[in-house]
Amino acid sequence: MDLNDIRGGRLDVISEESEQQDFSRESSTMEAYTVVPEPAGRTFQRFSVNTNESLRFEPCEDSCPSPTGAEDGRDDVFEKGECEGEITSTRNQLLGKVAEMENFAGHLEEIFLTVEENFGRQEQHLEQHYNDVLQTLSQRYDDRETGLQEEKKGKLESLYNQLVACGQALDTSKELIETAQEVYRCQDKRLFLKTVMPVVKRVEEFAKEDVDLSLSTSLEFITPLADLSDVKTMMDSINIVPAPSAPVINPQLPNSATQTSLHVCWSLFSDDTVEYYELYYRPVLEDTPADGTCAPQESKVKVKETHCTVTELLPNAQYELWVTATNTTGISPASEKALYMTVPSPPVIKQRECSSCPEAALIRWESGNTNPVDSYTVELSETGTVGTENSITESIVAVPTCQCLIQLQAGRQYLISVRAVNIGGPSDRSDAITISTTGTFFYLLEDTAHPCLSMSEDGFTIFYGDEELPITAMAFEDNTFTRCVAILGDLIPVRGRHYWEVEVDDETEFRVGVAYEDTERDAYLGANGSSWCMRHIRTPSRHKYEFLHNGWSPDLRITVHPVRIGVALDYDRGTLSFFNANMEQHLHTFHCHFHNYVHPCFSLDNPGALTVHNGIQAPDYTFI
Repeated sequence: MDLNDIRGGRLDVISEESEQQDFSRESSTMEAYTVVPEPAGRTFQRFSVNTNESLRFEPCEDSCPSPTGAEDGRDDVFEKGECEGEITSTRNQLLGKVAEMENFAGHLEEIFLTVEENFGRQEQHLEQHYNDVLQTLSQRYDDRETGLQEEKKGKLESLYNQLVACGQALDTSKELIETAQEVYRCQDKRLFLKTVMPVVKRVEEFAKEDVDLSLSTSLEFITPLADLSDVKTMMDSINIVPAPSAPVINPQLPNSATQTSLHVCWSLFSDDTVEYYELYYRPVLEDTPADGTCAPQESKVKVKETHCTVTELLPNAQYELWVTATNTTGISPASEKALYMTVPSPPVIKQRECSSCPEAALIRWESGNTNPVDSYTVELSETGTVGTENSITESIVAVPTCQCLIQLQAGRQYLISVRAVNIGGPSDRSDAITISTTGTFFYLLEDTAHPCLSMSEDGFTIFYGDEELPITAMAFEDNTFTRCVAILGDLIPVRGRHYWEVEVDDETEFRVGVAYEDTERDAYLGANGSSWCMRHIRTPSRHKYEFLHNGWSPDLRITVHPVRIGVALDYDRGTLSFFNANMEQHLHTFHCHFHNYVHPCFSLDNPGALTVHNGIQAPDYTFI
């Protein structure tokens, strides 16, 4: 479409918009309806629209007849809400039209500047051609003048030599004539006979010489036809479309990609005529040899626009792109290569490493992408009582690592998912997980477990088998307990109140409590200053309970064996309390200001099982 067509279409739109604006302007100067009060005593208001399109409502002081003459004005009076809605809609339409006209004016200004720039470049182009033609003609003139001078010099030298030869012949003839005359005048016959023969002989020899009396050179100059083919080519090139210059690929714009596609744009900084473009692309592999022997195969797309969407690509992959322009004259040089990236694959939330409490949740995930991503976005939405998702959604953006601590409201249930983000845009959502803030929820840290411990499939029950393993068969890691058959829990690092319960039978000897993350792995729980625990010992006569810290326990006796033990941790008060959950009975409380975050700890001192119950609401009696 040419500029005239654009102008025609746009001017029609401008004319139509101007009529609408005039109509709006006329309407805005009118004061609207004034109505009488209704029988019920409600007073209608009159309104006027200023030229700045703001609304001003004024109460009617005097009752006037309805403009329609009807007694009941309810059929002829706009309701206040309807009037406001109509005016707002009209105002929005006008604002949209004004914005459209401003955009069109800006577009016209850009076209005007582009025409000026193109004219300047074309004028420069013609001037350059003119100077080139003049320079070529001047060179031809100088070459022709030099040739003529050399030809003139040759002709004059030839004529001069011939003139000298004629002069010498004339001198010789003159001398022979004078000698012959002298011999002829001689009176002495004897002397005459003696000298006449040599003279006759010289005359005969001179007569035998052939004297060339024709001109040795032509008087005409050779006039060769001037070779102006290159000048003609230069003149013709003014009307020939030149080959395009190299395009320039624009940098990748945010949100311009998907997992399998890229939207690429480029520009031409000239008014070159282009019939089509060819976009080349190939993936950038980290292990590609420097010599390029195993370089990935490049692909090509042919388009007519200065943009293209490339599909069927790899997720979270870098691609190298370059483009050429082609017209009837030839192909432009290739643009400089640009790097674009597709959107990453969705992350994978590691549910076994997520934990929560009534005030927050700690979400961990793995990227699942070979190339690094710029950041992550965590999205959460609150679900209703029946598990339906509410419309309120919150996003936490620019998360730099693969974990995020989220502040939540207590007693709610949330669906949480994660997106990976790079320059191309955000990935699809990961599979969502459900987080409940009813109570504290955590999993056990398998990498801390003693080799004799085994875990249930759900990860909340630990077993200590009857069969003893030899020391050589135990695989100890740096983080595993080596002396105490114990395991740590992954409690969320949030200060506040946390509660969980432990279920054991009366034959199992155990230790339950809390410990710092760096507690000694070759010591028993409660035997050092970095762990606090409740210990159960089975004796032939009774159940013995100890509350250990630094190897010391107060002298307490518990008469009823607790099958389900409640553990309440209060960071603010600096307390760790134990309860018989079935009887709601307080057993013991440690008082300590925890300087660092602690982890739940569980140990079995003899074969048996222990089950952890978490994610439950703390009973009212635990934090009194």
